[in-house]
Amino acid sequence: MAKTIIPFGPQHPVLPEPVHLKLVVEDEIVKEAIPALGYVHRGLEKLTEIRDYHQMIQVVERVCGICSCLHAACFCQGIEELMKVEIPPRAKYLRVIWGELHRIHSHMLWLGLFADAFGFESVFQQFWKVREKIMDILEATAGNRVIISVNVMGGTRYDISPEQCRWILQELDEVETGMIALQKTMMEDYTVKHRTVGVGVLTKEQAIELGAAGPTLRGSGVAQDMRMLKYGAFAELDFEPVVETGGDCYSRSNVRFRETLQSIDLVRQAISKLPEGETRVPVKGNPEGEIISRIEQPRGELMYYIKASGKKYLDRVRIRTPTFANVPPLLAMVGGIELANVPVAVLSIDPCISCTER
Repeated sequence: MAKTIIPFGPQHPVLPEPVHLKLVVEDEIVKEAIPALGYVHRGLEKLTEIRDYHQMIQVVERVCGICSCLHAACFCQGIEELMKVEIPPRAKYLRVIWGELHRIHSHMLWLGLFADAFGFESVFQQFWKVREKIMDILEATAGNRVIISVNVMGGTRYDISPEQCRWILQELDEVETGMIALQKTMMEDYTVKHRTVGVGVLTKEQAIELGAAGPTLRGSGVAQDMRMLKYGAFAELDFEPVVETGGDCYSRSNVRFRETLQSIDLVRQAISKLPEGETRVPVKGNPEGEIISRIEQPRGELMYYIKASGKKYLDRVRIRTPTFANVPPLLAMVGGIELANVPVAVLSIDPCISCTER
């Protein structure tokens, strides 16, 4: 039977960013997928040559706007460890609060886009309507809705007042109510299940072998989450990774849905245990040595390699993002599915090409 090569992307109605796959199709079944990356190179790692390590915080925040707070936290965490800087306990909790708020708004943005992929425009708008409360919290506490720039060397730039904490808890109650109301509409709908259950299956063995990360990995039954390393304030919070065993598009979407509710609980825990004290300690001198810093970004494990030689300009910053790790698993899950299901499978890894290519 004749095979046809069909381009998927970089422009497609279901894609928020330019993913490009060459699909080898035989009778509407995808036999092979070949990735073609390279549409959003910005040279952010190269800027280490002309931006000092303090200025680089603003650069790494631009790797990805949706998870900018976590990029900055990972970068600062690495530099602080190199310089033997212990940030204040309050700053550790504040980083968790803002980081988990970013995880909530990232997952809710994705859930809206996933609903849009099925043509559920009303559900799409409902998810984003509820998400607006998270954006309001970010704006009220940090002055911006997306790139909030709260992390600095030695702690956090801003603090959260007791009045703001009480307001945040009230808003999170409404977000949780809105999410639960949408659960039946989104996760129990016949159409959604028909298009996702058993589609784009990535087995546990494949996920491990191909190096999957984040919800893509946990959706295949692997209980791995960088927050289990107990960095920052996570050592004092109750946390267990969210795991689904189906390995299909439905499992990956359900992991993100459940993680949104889990992150709401983590913010509540962090606020209830938020210690008094300073939010920042002075950082003097320049870093020296090399280190790998790892945290859990909404899409999975984020890794920063940092090399410094005692100067204010770093020698090297290398960023390994979760979408890059999830490209090989994506190619495996696309093989063997119907052409019409490719958009859903691609979207199920929550691709961020800005992160991948920088």
